[in-house]
Amino acid sequence: MRIAIDAMGGDHAPLEIIKGVLEASQILGKEDELTLVGDESVIKKHLSDLEATTSPIQIVHAPETIGMNEKPVESIRKKRKSSIAIMAKMAAKKQADAIISAGNTGACVAAGQLRMRNLAGVNRPGISVILPTFGGPVTICDVGANVSCKPINLYQYAVMSSIFSTEVTGIERPRVGLMGIGVETEKGNDLVKKAREMIESDPNLNFTGFVEGRDIMNAACDVVICEGFVGNIVLKLTEGVVDGLFGAIKKELVIESKELAEKFGPVMKKIYQKYDYHEFGGGLLIGLNGISMICHGSSKSRTIKSAVLACKELVSHKVNDKIVEYLSNSTVRGNGE
Repeated sequence: MRIAIDAMGGDHAPLEIIKGVLEASQILGKEDELTLVGDESVIKKHLSDLEATTSPIQIVHAPETIGMNEKPVESIRKKRKSSIAIMAKMAAKKQADAIISAGNTGACVAAGQLRMRNLAGVNRPGISVILPTFGGPVTICDVGANVSCKPINLYQYAVMSSIFSTEVTGIERPRVGLMGIGVETEKGNDLVKKAREMIESDPNLNFTGFVEGRDIMNAACDVVICEGFVGNIVLKLTEGVVDGLFGAIKKELVIESKELAEKFGPVMKKIYQKYDYHEFGGGLLIGLNGISMICHGSSKSRTIKSAVLACKELVSHKVNDKIVEYLSNSTVRGNGE
């Protein structure tokens, strides 16, 4: 398994990225190959500081870096020697089985579409993530790749994320819900109403209808479909609520009793890990001709380690092959709306 990782992308790059790759290398097999893509001199210095100069990790030099605030398509076209652009090219040339970045999300999406291209039958890729909820793992798509969706996009997200959910979480026939402002069929805008009709018309999808935001954390369905603008807000809101809730509980425990706080500390840590996005790596840019994982900008070493392990699993499950086969046999087609 050959996995390339963007050493320069993210709020804590390159140190946390490099540390995460080193941690992953301790777990992977000898047949697995990890490559750090970025400024070679910077990467080597950090490896030296971490006393990992004898590490089997390879380096591909990328002299340019795309900032978080740069325009996605423009930056990919102008900065052909950036870490994100070079990784996408490696994936397109089959020099890497999977690529990972915690950098500019828009640039990752643009690079994927321009270099790797979409899978056969896929109109637009979306970012599919596994959200840990009180009722179990819930897959949500899209969380930021496509903020201007058409009904066919949402239908294809339902198909692709159902396959993703089955392969990663083991749910054989995942329940699919479409994000709305009410469960009634007459509620919502034209986009979700037309998308609902398309998803309902596919008998192979286990569609349960509209779901509301409050249904997600109770796992009322296994897959939630929405456009990227909505999905990104849901994702970030959920992360904020989890962090805030655990922080508030910790504060109240300390106020009540220092001994009580110390007693409950290990339990709190164990529970928090179940809902910590760092433990789940990142989101799959699903629908591309290759495996591209986009991690949170605030990724730490454990995030990157988790992303590397997740990529290995995705490649081994041949998720993309199953998506292409499903869509090639589907009779559902978009009408351009």
